[in-house]
Amino acid sequence: MYILLAMDSDEVQEARLTKLEDVKIWAQMLVEEGQLVEVNHSSDKDSFENLSECVVVANDNEYIWPFMEKNMMVLVAHTQRSIDDIVEAYLFKELHDLAY
Repeated sequence: MYILLAMDSDEVQEARLTKLEDVKIWAQMLVEEGQLVEVNHSSDKDSFENLSECVVVANDNEYIWPFMEKNMMVLVAHTQRSIDDIVEAYLFKELHDLAY
């Protein structure tokens, strides 16, 4: 599954999930068979070669309608901020559905 993240840096080990309004770079993770396969970065969320199936946001108050219009699943990482923490939370189903 391709998962889109709004990040504050393109340094994989140092980058943190940020609010959509504060995004500096977009990260697209490919998670397959319980493993992080690759991470790609882009300044434009729509320029990735593969379509993202899911977006992870930092809180329930994000403006997510552009993603909903593309039929993307929206998950919320309330406490997870690093890519490793988000992948782990995704695999263990600890990310939450958006509260409306």
